[in-house]
Amino acid sequence: MKKYLIMILSLVLAVTVFTACGSDETSSPTKETLVVGFDKEFPPMGFVADDGSFVGFDLDLAKEVADRLGYELKLQPISWSAKDMELDSGNIDCVWNGFTISEERKNQYTWTQPYMNNNQIVVVLNNSDIASLADVAGKTVAVQDDSSALSAIDANVQLKDSIGNLVKTQTNLNALMELESGAVDAVVMDEIVARYNIEKKGANYKVLDEPVGAEVFGIGFKLGNTELRDKVEATLLEMAADGKIAEISDSWFGKDITTIGK
Repeated sequence: MKKYLIMILSLVLAVTVFTACGSDETSSPTKETLVVGFDKEFPPMGFVADDGSFVGFDLDLAKEVADRLGYELKLQPISWSAKDMELDSGNIDCVWNGFTISEERKNQYTWTQPYMNNNQIVVVLNNSDIASLADVAGKTVAVQDDSSALSAIDANVQLKDSIGNLVKTQTNLNALMELESGAVDAVVMDEIVARYNIEKKGANYKVLDEPVGAEVFGIGFKLGNTELRDKVEATLLEMAADGKIAEISDSWFGKDITTIGK
């Protein structure tokens, strides 16, 4: 009798556990995930804070968009030169990190509308005798590999031909470290990143008045992924209309420098 009673209690317990598990699955469906690929050394758009967390203007935009869409956000640091592989393999859903929309890239990605303007500029040390693009002639210049800055140099034939030695680095921060050490004379990079380092960190740099090139930032998705692009873009436009984008921009730059929905 005792043996049968134990069997019955075991069966009841198993049914209870199974029912409970089924109930949990029904009440707590798995959220869709938005995986954002970004360069973790690209302040203020995306970088590693002192506490080890990922922060930045673009990441704050991504968090707000994911929250409004009901998605779980995953921030995925990537090597900038491997961004195409990361997208094609499905490891990330988009590249969202000061990503420049260029004529060449228009046919390689599915883009949102531009949300910010930017320039590629030349950064030198404060005590440098380089005061114009003409002064770069014969100098050693650092630039992030596979970046918009490199494309801007290639497009400016006169500047490209005048550079004495072009050093390609893995990140913008690596390029700035080369500048500080005296290994290079100048760096070509994004103006937003340069001015953040100057204004927020008190770096010993100055920016030349002449830009190397002008550009716009957008969010790049795998070519053909219009469904997710449309959702993200519509949410950004909603955020522009209700003032949330302006609020996030003001928190990073002291004013609204975004362009989408304007």
